[in-house]
Amino acid sequence: MLLANVISRILTHFGYLKRDIYMEVRCASIEEVRQHIDRIDRDVVALLAKRGDLVTQAAGFKKTTDDVRAPARVEQVISKVRGIATDFGASPDVVERVYRAMISAFIEEELKTHSTLKEKF
Repeated sequence: MLLANVISRILTHFGYLKRDIYMEVRCASIEEVRQHIDRIDRDVVALLAKRGDLVTQAAGFKKTTDDVRAPARVEQVISKVRGIATDFGASPDVVERVYRAMISAFIEEELKTHSTLKEKF
């Protein structure tokens, strides 16, 4: 079984993906394309919210701002998602750019949370 199928089944099982998210879609109009994109955007935002919650939790475990920035971890994640992109037939370069932007934004938020937590203690 392809790795992409295994990942899809696992994520679907745990409720992270709708079962049909990776099914090929053939649209008859631009409106239909946009409707599908809008549904995907909703799922992406929901997953970003879950990721953001975990990032906030992670801030409490980190002792320094260097721990928050964690450049080695960033590169580990980038390497991982480039591989996943390849498995799904997506552009690894596009996925990397999206992830770098997302990680950068989450690091900014995590630094704020980390600073607030450290002020309390």
